[in-house]
Amino acid sequence: MIKTYGIAYLTTAVVFLCIDAVWLTVMSSRLYKPLLGPILLDDFNVKAAVLFYVIYIAGAVYFAVQPAFQSGSWMTALVNGALFGFCAYATYDLTNQATLKNWPVAVTIADICWGTVLTAIAATAGFLVSSALSRTA
Repeated sequence: MIKTYGIAYLTTAVVFLCIDAVWLTVMSSRLYKPLLGPILLDDFNVKAAVLFYVIYIAGAVYFAVQPAFQSGSWMTALVNGALFGFCAYATYDLTNQATLKNWPVAVTIADICWGTVLTAIAATAGFLVSSALSRTA
């Protein structure tokens, strides 16, 4: 069982990181820099980013992949991943909206949609790959 969760974590992390890297690369110059430029760091804080991904992926596995193992359905990972992503990204963006001057609504909307879709995809992949490898082992 530990091996299955390890595979689920690793798969979810790889899928999440790869897709998020593409998003951030493409959207940085199109969305974030034009709307948030003055408050962005020149280079991102690597330690904080790594900590975010480690914690966030653990949350996705706990709240989306693990319930999918219990139900035996990839749809559980998809729906719970979407809900977890929506809640987490909404918490971040709406807090910024409530507390920071000039936080753009467009960033809030884009981020919440992105977090919902990305987490749903990554959690589903984590479930499908770990389930398939567990059956063949």
